[in-house]
Amino acid sequence: RDWTPQPPPSCSAEYDASMGISASKAALGATTDEPTEPEPKHLADLTQYINETNMSVVHLANILSEKTRSNSWVVVFKALITVHHLMVYGKERFIRHLASRNSLFTLHNFLDKSVTEGYTMSAFIRRYSRYLNEKSLAYRLIASDITKVKRGTDGVMRAMNTKDLLNTLPVIQTQLDALLNFNVRPDELTNGIIHAAFMLLFKDSLRLFAAYNEGILNLLDKYFDMRKNQCRESLDIYIKFLGRTTKFAQFLKVAEVQKSTSIQEFSKSMQGAGDVAQAVVRSPGMRAARVQSSAPHTNKDVVSAEN
Repeated sequence: RDWTPQPPPSCSAEYDASMGISASKAALGATTDEPTEPEPKHLADLTQYINETNMSVVHLANILSEKTRSNSWVVVFKALITVHHLMVYGKERFIRHLASRNSLFTLHNFLDKSVTEGYTMSAFIRRYSRYLNEKSLAYRLIASDITKVKRGTDGVMRAMNTKDLLNTLPVIQTQLDALLNFNVRPDELTNGIIHAAFMLLFKDSLRLFAAYNEGILNLLDKYFDMRKNQCRESLDIYIKFLGRTTKFAQFLKVAEVQKSTSIQEFSKSMQGAGDVAQAVVRSPGMRAARVQSSAPHTNKDVVSAEN
């Protein structure tokens, strides 16, 4: 029999209630109308709530969702950043809940006319919310966050069978499209809020493209064992991959500028991701895409990329 002292039930209940109140306060604190990025302390408190308790995330998600209905671009953008931060750093149960919702963000018509900066930032809010919607939908479709799956030769994408590959790669393509469509220039990263959003997108982009690349390599390995209709589908996926490689390279150029202008923040975002970036840039799929991007796309092209 285990004689380890256990806290009375009332203590546990009080702790959970206290954490719930703290999380609510942190969510409100992270989404104020102050024109600065969400405070790290509030984001850390919210991440701790998700990762270290078993309490429901429904109320937290509701608070953040309600904040996106504000008329202020500052409040809405900060709410989206907070949601994205919790998707990236929180346990899977948060994004699983978001994916279970009938709808997440309906900001395709959002426009803050109250300040001059609102016009520019509203455009990025619309694009950013679309990406978060696609990220949530991708989880619903493939039951995992592709940016967090195991990578490498024995990783999820390299071990996936043909049927699952043909179902999963288009989902990744759609999510990557939404991310790259954020389409920000270095000179448009004019405040800490949009900068914080870009850094989260940058982190996602590295992991998303790494998984995408590994899936394409697996697809090429399996090409000559596929049925005719699967070959056609695979070739279409591969051709689309080449185009997205070019767009991804352009996205990385913005990140390179950020590295030179904000080294400390960029370094923080790169912690644990440097090896991913190197793997992506030097990957066989990326090299094949560079070689093939200006050539006619036929079955022979797929063979040459495989060698």
